[in-house]
Amino acid sequence: MIAVTDNAVKHLRELLESQNAAAGVGLRLMVKKGGCAGWEYAMKLDSPGAADRVFGPEGVSVFVDPESLEYLDGSQLDYSEGLSDAGFKVENPNAARSCGCGSSFEPKNN
Repeated sequence: MIAVTDNAVKHLRELLESQNAAAGVGLRLMVKKGGCAGWEYAMKLDSPGAADRVFGPEGVSVFVDPESLEYLDGSQLDYSEGLSDAGFKVENPNAARSCGCGSSFEPKNN
């Protein structure tokens, strides 16, 4: 399960509206090899795939593929409004360590 904070929902709605996103489009949250800690988070606006799990309240969707969910299960998606680093952030309990900017992580079971 992925928890989506109210702040993330608000900003995702604004993003979808500003992009004139078609019905059914949401935020794809995934992990891929890379980054300074071994795995990095990636996000993009996308439509759901057949095997995706869908998270979020009605009207706002976050899509996660089964492979990424192994690394993200139990995480929380939030939105940070810092001066130099605004954007969607993942708080991941499955990370043994994260890089300084929070965009990559090393899984606990690595």
